[in-house]
Amino acid sequence: MADINKARAEINECDREMARLFERRMTAVRQVAEYKRERGLPIFDGARENEVVERNLELVSDSVIKEYYVNFLKSSIDVSKSYQSRMLNGIRVAYSGVPGAFADIVARRVFEGGNTVPYPDFASAYNAVEKGECDTAFLPIENSYNGDVGQVMDLAFFGGLYINGVYHAEIVQNLLAVKGTTMDEVKEVISHPQALGQCAGYISRRGFRPVEAVNTAVAAETVARLGRHDTAAIGSAEAAARYGLKVLESHINESGTNATRFAVFSRVPKEQTINDNNFIMLFTVKNEPGSLGKAVSAIGEHGFNLRALKSRPTKKLSWNYYFYAEGEGCINSFEGRRMLTQLEPNCQSVKVIGSYEKEINI
Repeated sequence: MADINKARAEINECDREMARLFERRMTAVRQVAEYKRERGLPIFDGARENEVVERNLELVSDSVIKEYYVNFLKSSIDVSKSYQSRMLNGIRVAYSGVPGAFADIVARRVFEGGNTVPYPDFASAYNAVEKGECDTAFLPIENSYNGDVGQVMDLAFFGGLYINGVYHAEIVQNLLAVKGTTMDEVKEVISHPQALGQCAGYISRRGFRPVEAVNTAVAAETVARLGRHDTAAIGSAEAAARYGLKVLESHINESGTNATRFAVFSRVPKEQTINDNNFIMLFTVKNEPGSLGKAVSAIGEHGFNLRALKSRPTKKLSWNYYFYAEGEGCINSFEGRRMLTQLEPNCQSVKVIGSYEKEINI
């Protein structure tokens, strides 16, 4: 017959030991939160969570108990994330625009519990992080329909921040107007140039006159302030709700797969690991015959796939360019170091500004 008192004493001893280990674990979790705050990293890390569960399951031999241990582990991870969220509650995330802008909406999804801080333009948001006003900047780098965001690429080249993550978010553009407005009353549409470009076909078919604004949410705010039925904005449904507008027509962007890639810029780079299979690099080549070709060849010779290679004027000398490169492969590996060394004879400058595991869909 089982000795219940002995069993309960064993449970009590385990509980005391688990309380000590729990406190020790949460102290480590706090350090992780501080690391993420400094580098602008999100709380959620699906790959890490899966790794923790799979690795620790091997420590339990009893197949029945193992089923319950999965729940125990996931519960512990949820508690850790909740604690990290509390620690990161004060994180300040700079973005370009006003509340309700796409960058604001997506940043809130990435940095749950953080504080998004609006700035009038990309440069102001970027500089806010450099000056320490904010912890990280959340800026667009490319749209699937309208191409690169050159201003942000220039900030990356001339500035001192690092990219610690890239996020892919679907963008749905809508026609927003003052309540009571009918479609035949609208004569002009206001929005950011990127949004106007994404909806160029729609605007042309409707015969609207496009007017540029600093941001889609600024456009919505302007239409709400004007209160006119002949002027509409192009922006998000969230912006419509925020500024008391109605959605006259939804999904007006030309491409059904309209998405924007956002990058997280921080003052400190995240720790580089062998799991980082994507990188972003900026370089300039010497003004010598074949320099660019040799640089590109060096990247391929060491097993790295260039997913994108784009040129931008340096703006310091006429017809002088820098190159923005996105590649696949671990640049932190032995081959990565060899590749960077081989670039030196043909390049005036080489700067790796980002190294991350994968792009995340939000």
